[in-house]
Amino acid sequence: MIEIIPSESRGGADHGWLKAKHTFSFAEYQNPKRVHFGPLRVINEDRIAPGQGFPTHGHRDMEIVTYPISGAIEHKDSMGNGTVIMAGEVQRMTAGSGVQHSEFNHSKSDELHLLQIWMFPEQKDLEPGYEQTMFTREDKLNKLCLVASRDGRGKSVTVHQQVDLYASVLEPNTTIEHIVDDGRKIFVQIVSGEVVVNGQTVKAGDGVQITSEKLLTVTSTSEAEILVFDMA
Repeated sequence: MIEIIPSESRGGADHGWLKAKHTFSFAEYQNPKRVHFGPLRVINEDRIAPGQGFPTHGHRDMEIVTYPISGAIEHKDSMGNGTVIMAGEVQRMTAGSGVQHSEFNHSKSDELHLLQIWMFPEQKDLEPGYEQTMFTREDKLNKLCLVASRDGRGKSVTVHQQVDLYASVLEPNTTIEHIVDDGRKIFVQIVSGEVVVNGQTVKAGDGVQITSEKLLTVTSTSEAEILVFDMA
């Protein structure tokens, strides 16, 4: 079964310095039909004005993955991390038993465009943790590149949940396939461009929820970038 979440149907907020789109219920956007999909709880597409961001605030019991699309994020947290995450990098923060952090657009002149992803952890009160890893365009070009996984295999960051997260940059008229094991759910987020997912044409900002399918097939009709979540 395939369900499309059109980009224009997402919740949204415009705070001037922050323009956000919410695939699932978040903050003032509450949709009982879109609370989560398996362990996937939040996909927020944020555009943050130069020099602006989120001052220190707290999280707990959530796996948070940040995927910069363009620009760079300045991050500081109560674990002692002070880093800049560039487009192409993937950041994972395990909030666990509790963490405080801040996030700001590192640039004073350019907009920051990112996806922030939250996933339920497999258990509560985990020890907080942090990782960030760079994946080049070549790593992702015309194939599914594993960027996050439960066991941290390859270069992927470790998430404490039975999720494999892949990123792909597709040249026009490229097809990739992914075998889906029994009982697994698939979520595809279109970062940019236009693709056909199992026969359904989708574009930037759209999400695709897939259950009870044996094979995922994605064909690009333009240059495109996608994220694929393979979840227990």
